[in-house]
Amino acid sequence: MQAEPINKPPLFPVRFKMVFGTFLLAMIVLFDRILLSVAKDPVAESLQLSDKQMGWAMSIFALGYALFQTPAGLLADKYGPRKVLTAVVALWSLFTALTGAVWNYAVLMVVRFLFGAGEAGAFPGMARAIYSWIPLQERGIVNGINFSGGRIGAAFALPMVAWLIDAVGWRLTFVILGGVGLLWGLVWYIWFRDNPEDHRGMSGVEVAYIQSNTNRTVGEEKNAQIDFSKLFKSKTMWLLMGQYFASNFTFFFCLTWLFPHLKVTYNLDALEAGFYASAPLIFGALGNWFSGFLVDLIYKRNKWALSRKIPAIIGFLLASTGIVASVYMEEVTPAIVFISMAVFGADMTLSPSWSACVDVGKQFSGAVSGTMNMAGNIGSFLTALAFPYLLDVTGSEVPFFYLAAGLNVLAIFVWMAVKPQNPLEITIER
Repeated sequence: MQAEPINKPPLFPVRFKMVFGTFLLAMIVLFDRILLSVAKDPVAESLQLSDKQMGWAMSIFALGYALFQTPAGLLADKYGPRKVLTAVVALWSLFTALTGAVWNYAVLMVVRFLFGAGEAGAFPGMARAIYSWIPLQERGIVNGINFSGGRIGAAFALPMVAWLIDAVGWRLTFVILGGVGLLWGLVWYIWFRDNPEDHRGMSGVEVAYIQSNTNRTVGEEKNAQIDFSKLFKSKTMWLLMGQYFASNFTFFFCLTWLFPHLKVTYNLDALEAGFYASAPLIFGALGNWFSGFLVDLIYKRNKWALSRKIPAIIGFLLASTGIVASVYMEEVTPAIVFISMAVFGADMTLSPSWSACVDVGKQFSGAVSGTMNMAGNIGSFLTALAFPYLLDVTGSEVPFFYLAAGLNVLAIFVWMAVKPQNPLEITIER
């Protein structure tokens, strides 16, 4: 009997179950992250905090998240995404729950920073799993699916958490959602394996298909070590970091100030603001799916570099246009339409960004993607502060939106110089 050829994928791939697991994880990541934005008013009232203090509480998460990206990626490369994702999910879920126990501003700042540090390992850990489990021609849509999970999770969180806070209070809401993450971590540790060939449910056909369609080299994990001096001298690394800064600067507004901005600007109650603020996140999910599909479609036509560049450039163009147009809308519905357009575009940049990190990072894709995400979340950190401070200094929200648009335009030119088909030369020479 003739063996099935390795270039034909199995009918029900086990790797799709892994992607479903990381999709759920991305939902939990953003679900937990957006809680403080939705709970802003009751938290501020309970702890007697100003808008600027709430801005710092939101941004300190992004600082902790940014600073621990590269270390978390290194841990995922060294110890594998099975152990690392289990550990980091347990850690940030603990601090999600502990947020419900804070009693003053200082404690809130510490808990939020540590919560951010815990979440830092999520997407670098996913990137490392994708490198081992997902063929090159599927990485675009897989990254799109994963990041859409975050947007869908945040979109559901906005109205649902507003309702839950009204029902049980903001403190118990944080405790309940912390428990969800702990459950995911337990299931992941039991089911997942770092290498597809070690998973008992994986057929030999699927293992062969994965191994023949990835850029893995047998033994590379054992024989190579990363040289950080080379990593931070790499032009490609700095280009990826710069464009991701712009992308996060735009998107993080949705996770921090969009909800209170809509509530105040258009005189909405909490539930109304939650539903309106969820719309851009749904469009962000659509942007991830569309971009992931486009990445893989162009790649399959033997256009490796263009498969990363074109979706990202289109995305940044849509983001810059939408964010400026939203400023001039006097009614909430058209404003949300243009903000949704901006978020759709910003999220179109995620699949090509993370696919490029896996491309150029290879066995160090955890560290490379973590470093890019570090820069991106410095953008998030500045977003949460820039909005209230620029509003205070200028008396207008307009400068913030123009700043975000300008960064998106610059990112278009950055992507023109990226070469994702060239792996980084960042190993220590022996």
